[in-house]
Amino acid sequence: MNVKETLLETLAESDGEYISGAMLAEKIGVSRNAVWKAVRSLETEGYLIEAVTSKGYRISAVNNRLSEKLIRASLKTESFGKNIIILDETDSTNNYAKETAVSGAEHGTVVIADTQSSGKGRLGRTFVSPKGKGLYMTVIIRPDFDLETASLITSAAACAVAGAVEELCHSDVKIKWVNDLYMNGRKICGILTEASLGMEMKSLDYAVIGIGINVRSAEGSFSRDLRVSATSVEDETGLKIDRNRLCAEVLNSLERYLSEIESRNYIREYRNREFLTGNTITANVNGNTVIAFAEGIDDNANLIIKLPDGTIKHLSSGEASLCRVIE
Repeated sequence: MNVKETLLETLAESDGEYISGAMLAEKIGVSRNAVWKAVRSLETEGYLIEAVTSKGYRISAVNNRLSEKLIRASLKTESFGKNIIILDETDSTNNYAKETAVSGAEHGTVVIADTQSSGKGRLGRTFVSPKGKGLYMTVIIRPDFDLETASLITSAAACAVAGAVEELCHSDVKIKWVNDLYMNGRKICGILTEASLGMEMKSLDYAVIGIGINVRSAEGSFSRDLRVSATSVEDETGLKIDRNRLCAEVLNSLERYLSEIESRNYIREYRNREFLTGNTITANVNGNTVIAFAEGIDDNANLIIKLPDGTIKHLSSGEASLCRVIE
């Protein structure tokens, strides 16, 4: 590694503590002037580095530049994030990840983009992805569990991401069945899982878990209509979360939840976070709009509804969409 890369890695591993120019120079094996030049070079690339006399340098807590080294500094995983691909722009991280998976990418590979030109939501909808405002990432997994368990991936991921966001902002995150995360009644995150079946159709060859989190303020980034239903972590909490730290927290949490997915222990947490339950809702079920009462979530993360005639149905994510609470 060159001086700049070594400096960035050293600062990333300092856990937010200042490191003096003298200590950095000694560790890297260069002059203090070379350290100063490397800091300036990193700043021109968009990194926010704080410099304080008698203390030294550190990465700013509000840094917004995506960096593999900054993500790795907070990783506690065995496989998730061991291979990280960071893109300035792509059409969709899910599309890029699927192409990468077909080419043999290993389990836990993550694709991250600063912006997406055609971010993907469920049922062909678009996920608006303004540059530098969100964490747009897709994780490739090659699971060894069966197809029935595979149907739980999105709901387990929703709990994992909700916990990761709460870890950094300490504000409640709720789940709208099946794949959207909300703060104060507005959406901050969408999750889209896509999969490729194995040759015998009894297991997955791979799956990609796409996660889009609105991190920085959405003011001026979303249309007027979208601002009614969507928001960001910063707009709801006032906090400028470092996307690198958030990415690491998501990967740490996601690996843990997926490793325990077969036990279904996370379903209790999912039920506690899910907010359609207990409300009268409208839902598009197999192309037909129905009005029903949301009774709860079953052990397969299906939505239990009661129709006006008293019929109970368990809806899978493949059957139902556009579920809304009737005010």
